[in-house]
Amino acid sequence: MNLQGQRNLILLTELERDGAVTQRSLATKLGVALGLTNLYLKRLARKGYVKITTIPSHRIRYLLTPQGMVEKSRLTYLYMQYSLSHYRDMRARLRDTLSRATEHGVQRVVIFGTSEFAEMAYLSLREMDLTLVGFIDDGEVQTFLSYPVRRPSVLAEWQFDAVLLADIDRSREHRETLAQCQVPQAKVFALAPIV
Repeated sequence: MNLQGQRNLILLTELERDGAVTQRSLATKLGVALGLTNLYLKRLARKGYVKITTIPSHRIRYLLTPQGMVEKSRLTYLYMQYSLSHYRDMRARLRDTLSRATEHGVQRVVIFGTSEFAEMAYLSLREMDLTLVGFIDDGEVQTFLSYPVRRPSVLAEWQFDAVLLADIDRSREHRETLAQCQVPQAKVFALAPIV
């Protein structure tokens, strides 16, 4: 699903939920400028997905048309397909990364991060009979999946074979943190790159 399809889905969902929503709040939800939001709404109206009315003359109300409901359903289906495909791809890449780690004798793993990806990592560890030593994070999270979350400095006290980076966007930053904690780079594993 492309970015425009995702934005249309967000708009149609928000308009269905609240027809009196302001363009300013829609712009914030989309993360785009107010003028661009106005153009998106006009495009949806031109395609017949939304009817724009003024009640009274200074107040705008948006109504989803039957055609708009059909389009929202279609986009929701596409988004679900995309999400499931992405999830399967990430799980496969994660299993590949953990398989490579086990080939190097890894059994006890620390997960660095508390994202949705960390949840997948936890499930994969359990499937592969690997031991979770614990979760570490440098944020404010206290518990994750009913486990306490510790600061990276605790690694000096823990016995582990590897640290799995579970925050893809911050991998470089986390590698630097681990280097400061004197964790050898050979013990740090990240998601296998997309081939």
